[in-house]
Amino acid sequence: MTLPTDYFDRMYADDGDPWGFGSRWYEERKYALTLAALPHRRYRAAFEPGCSIGVLSAALAARCDTLLATDVAEAAVQAATARLAGAPGARVAALRIPDDFPDGPFDLIVLSEVGYYLDADALSRLAEATVTALEPGGDLVLVHWRHPVADYPLGGDAVHAAFAGRAGLERTVAHVEADFRLEVYARVPPAARSVAEAEGLC
Repeated sequence: MTLPTDYFDRMYADDGDPWGFGSRWYEERKYALTLAALPHRRYRAAFEPGCSIGVLSAALAARCDTLLATDVAEAAVQAATARLAGAPGARVAALRIPDDFPDGPFDLIVLSEVGYYLDADALSRLAEATVTALEPGGDLVLVHWRHPVADYPLGGDAVHAAFAGRAGLERTVAHVEADFRLEVYARVPPAARSVAEAEGLC
């Protein structure tokens, strides 16, 4: 079963940053790797569901003309809104994926630590909505914790497996550690090109 909204409300009621996104070196390093994996220097329109308190959102906003960051927990939305107050192209909203998935089009969608809160059916719908909303040539970033968590319906590897081989996506980046998996997919066609190819280096 997909985790209900009140699960996240309870998490934020106990701790304003329940996963330590703003304090742990693990998270800081993971965000740096995520940003380094983005194939383009800048994006036109990005979507980041499950933004939590907006730590990654703030870094993404610096690379994007517009960013829609969303979360289901009102406390997270308020914290992210405050954090992104100085980013003119960023907007924070309360949405629940996959049911409230925006139409797009987006040239960047970042699913960071969100997929395993869904059951298999909801995750399949999320994957379909993501491909539909991602414009041709756009990038999808997936980042998920790989260790088991008793509360979560799915594991991180299962989340990534739901996107692997899906029509309309071609993987361009794969980074796997014991703790997390980071992958980038291009929306095809057109055919995906490496960063060096895009810059005419090869």
